[in-house]
Amino acid sequence: MFTGIVLGLGRVDEKTQTGTEYRLGISANFDWGDPLVIGESIAVSGVCLTVTQTRDRWFSAFVSAETLGRTVLGGLRTGDPVNLERALRLSDRLGGHLVTGHVDGLGRIQSVQTRNQSLVVTVGVEPDVARRLIEKGSVAMDGVSLTVNQVSANGFSVNLIPHTADQTTLRFKKTGDYVNVETDLIGKYVARLLGQGPEGSKIDRGFLAEHGFL
Repeated sequence: MFTGIVLGLGRVDEKTQTGTEYRLGISANFDWGDPLVIGESIAVSGVCLTVTQTRDRWFSAFVSAETLGRTVLGGLRTGDPVNLERALRLSDRLGGHLVTGHVDGLGRIQSVQTRNQSLVVTVGVEPDVARRLIEKGSVAMDGVSLTVNQVSANGFSVNLIPHTADQTTLRFKKTGDYVNVETDLIGKYVARLLGQGPEGSKIDRGFLAEHGFL
């Protein structure tokens, strides 16, 4: 589990294909504090990976075929920057929101506009992803916890303050680029309860009103 508060940037030093998987070697541009441990989880641009080797500021991790098919990691090249975050400890401050590192889908940046000192980024996503988002709710974009400004049937917009842009890879993104998108964990469970099941959900506005929720 993560918070979407990026510790710093990493750089892809190695990318080796092994069957349908990739092995990534990544170096960080900052000190970890406590050394990384083999087997621990780390979010790489919002994707939860397992550390398989480590030394100093460097680590390696395998990326499965499933992950490659759902995220932007397959398109990474040697030298590309990535956002890095270690797993949340129970004693840590929850500065962003609860992020699992399990990406829901890809988003494609439709526009990047300057508004005062901030950037407003509009992202297109599949309708199934968009319906789990709410205005002023949370979303993780390439592992960065952000507040949703607006939501449409097939997209959303977020605001990047200067600090967030400066400290993450989002400052490099431009129109047409793809990003990893993870919707809020709570929204996924709500969507599941309300809209799926063998006979559909019995929870509707009438049910909620009858039981005092509306």
